[in-house]
Amino acid sequence: QDFCTPRVHDSTMSAQFATQSIVSLRARCATKPRATRSSVVVNASARPLWMPGSDAPAHLKGEMPGDYGFDPLELGVDPKDLSWYQQAELQHCRWAMLGLAGMVAPELLTSMGISNLPNWHEAPFYDGYFTDATTLFVVQMIMMNWAELRRWQDIKNPGSANVDPAFPNNKLPDGEVGYPAGIFDPLNYSKGDLKTLKVKEIANGRLAMVACLGCFIQYDHTGVGPVANLASHLADPANNNVFKAAFIGF
Repeated sequence: QDFCTPRVHDSTMSAQFATQSIVSLRARCATKPRATRSSVVVNASARPLWMPGSDAPAHLKGEMPGDYGFDPLELGVDPKDLSWYQQAELQHCRWAMLGLAGMVAPELLTSMGISNLPNWHEAPFYDGYFTDATTLFVVQMIMMNWAELRRWQDIKNPGSANVDPAFPNNKLPDGEVGYPAGIFDPLNYSKGDLKTLKVKEIANGRLAMVACLGCFIQYDHTGVGPVANLASHLADPANNNVFKAAFIGF
């Protein structure tokens, strides 16, 4: 009996030690942080990238409208260059949207019988303007030069171009470069969800730039405008497409 007593005591101590070890191990596992995997998933879903699963460059932090981490040539590594490229893209987007409307609208109105306007490619040679093309070109260059210089000054020194030099009473409210608001926002869009509208503007502008390039290539292949090309393609998609069109050049 004395021989068995220590054995029972040792078994009891071993069981208690094993139980305490398991409880301690579970406690350490329960308190160990496990948020690494979930945080990565949240970050990935919160910021869509141009290529799913890719890593965005360090200089593209998702702070600009339409930033999807696309800079394969690393053109925006320098913050000053990146700021300039942002404004350049914004202006190209806006001009492309206006330009695409100018390509499509006259041809569409003419095809509907509402007006008799030239194709966008023939517009410089149109003789139905209120004055000759040379005068229009010179006036446009003077006005565009003034507007672009003012915009360039505002990029270099934000807020410096908010006051009209000819009419000092005409002022723009303080705002972000590239988004002057004021008289340029008659519908008060800036008072709503401006962040979402910025992204939509960039997305539509990028699409318009690609569409303008498509109009150039289409005319080079077919010699007609975008409305005629679309109608022809819809009538016979198998034969009327860019792969079957003859190259005629400008």
